Amino acid sequence: MSTSLPGGTWALGDLTVTRFGYGAMQLAGPGVMGPPADRDSAIAVLREVADLGITHIDTSDAYGPRVTNRLIREALHPYPESLRIVTKVGATRDDQGGWPPAREPEDIRRAVHENLESLGLEVLDVVNLRLGDAQGPQPGSLAEPFEALAELQRQGLVRHLGVSNATAEQVAEARAIAPIVCVQNMYNLAFRQDDELIDELAEQGVAYVPFFPLGGFSPLQSSALSAVAGRLGATPMSVALAWLLRRSPNILLIPGTSSVAHLRENAAGAGLSLSDEELAELDKIGR
Repeated sequence: MSTSLPGGTWALGDLTVTRFGYGAMQLAGPGVMGPPADRDSAIAVLREVADLGITHIDTSDAYGPRVTNRLIREALHPYPESLRIVTKVGATRDDQGGWPPAREPEDIRRAVHENLESLGLEVLDVVNLRLGDAQGPQPGSLAEPFEALAELQRQGLVRHLGVSNATAEQVAEARAIAPIVCVQNMYNLAFRQDDELIDELAEQGVAYVPFFPLGGFSPLQSSALSAVAGRLGATPMSVALAWLLRRSPNILLIPGTSSVAHLRENAAGAGLSLSDEELAELDKIGR
């Protein structure tokens, strides 16, 4: 494993991953609907992920759909022993590029088996139950789909469970049904609604994996962020990633890119050293 990756490692249950990971969503093509813009480049990015020593890849069979999982299998199977692939179920795709929910028990069972097939695995390392909608987390019980997922875990098809796009109440409900190793919600320097949840999960040894760590489809923009980046001679995105790693030890990064050069830039940038003064300046952005 590479020793140059920032942030060290974290344990998802009995699985150790690098805190700097990779999110495969962008490989699915424009609008996260396949085919990829450049298949050879997508394969090259995934192989560079492994070469850098990154051991945490986030994906979903809904990306494409089925595009990113098949790319991961083509690029990396048979997988390095240390590699951990985290996927999610609970939504599908429609012809308009929407994300209709698919959270009936039969949907969950079908999605797990489809992920196993497309990734070429007999057991999935971690499966997140995707909740809410495109507007964010929505209130409501997750018991029925999460119990279906927990049953698949008992059958030996899934090692560990997590939730995505979830409220704090849904996180607590999930943990009452079965242990979880991660929560994947929207969070970044400027969008910090989960501050209290992150601290609570850190005390419990549960990972927090922010999606859209760089702002998603609307990149982070802040005069304070730009000022700190300028003084450091770094990009604002590098500073934003470095801040996340300093925010809490249980935060795992999964920035996505379809460019090898950008992947390397993200990995290097996240290792920026931020002073206490710089951290205090950045902390004011999301308050």
